[in-house]
Amino acid sequence: MWLQDCIVYQKGSERLMQSRLACTFLVTLAALSCGCGGAIKETQKVAPTQRAVALDATKEDLLDKYNAIAKGVKSLNMTVELKPTAGSKYSGVIEDYHEVKAFLLAERPAYVRMIGQAPVIGKTVFDMTSDTDTFRVSIPSKNKFLVGPIGMDRNSKNPIENLRPQHLLDALLWSEIRKEEEVLFEEFNDEQARYYILTVLRGGRERELLRKIWFDRANLQIVRLQEFGPKGALLSDVRFSDWRPLVADQEGTPLSFSSFPFAIQIDRPHDDYHLNLQVTKLVLNEDIPADRFRLEQPAGSELVHVGDDAEKKKP
Repeated sequence: MWLQDCIVYQKGSERLMQSRLACTFLVTLAALSCGCGGAIKETQKVAPTQRAVALDATKEDLLDKYNAIAKGVKSLNMTVELKPTAGSKYSGVIEDYHEVKAFLLAERPAYVRMIGQAPVIGKTVFDMTSDTDTFRVSIPSKNKFLVGPIGMDRNSKNPIENLRPQHLLDALLWSEIRKEEEVLFEEFNDEQARYYILTVLRGGRERELLRKIWFDRANLQIVRLQEFGPKGALLSDVRFSDWRPLVADQEGTPLSFSSFPFAIQIDRPHDDYHLNLQVTKLVLNEDIPADRFRLEQPAGSELVHVGDDAEKKKP
């Protein structure tokens, strides 16, 4: 009996061993058939990029939104913190300061004045103004007073002569898009956001880019405004953020738009300067006396007629 039990146990052990060997063989065969040499694959789950919900709008909706601001802002009285960024730091005028407090007035059709003061000491760094014909810039630290026509598009080798107060006007008081102007409508997506773009064309047969207006589809706010010159040259690239709600203007009149940007970044690639404006105070559509846009040459300063050198070199 004892011997018989041992024989049965031995046969059972052999069957168990054979079963284990068979399982091991099958597992090995399966691993080899996958071409992975027995390696174990691990799958990592990556969280999808979180994007805001993209709002829908038609070309007509966006044109109305843009034109409501272009028509609705008639004048601006702003206090801003002015910070130079890359490039020549506003043509070298505020190179000695990390930021400048500036007082800015703008009124349609083409009047603008901005006075920049050094922080704490209140020293005037620059004073500039322009009207429909002429721009004037006073720079006390250089003892210079620049005067030139606003239509002059020549860039000077001397960066200080590239200051144009009307560049601020173009960034803040937008030109209305007229019904007869041709406008293209498109979508654009990147990893950060989704956009609508309105592209305004100039000319008839020989059409060229005039303006591109970017709308963030997260809220349909205007976040970028690009202006182009002849042959597609990018003259101005302005970015807007920190849109804050507005209800009425200085006189209590309801506005045709609901918000205004308090952070503005101006890039003038061909004029060699970049500016960041952070608005700290804003008054809309007040009546601004004409004499506040008047700037006289300071006594003893050097008068520089910007563009004279170019005229003298003409045959």
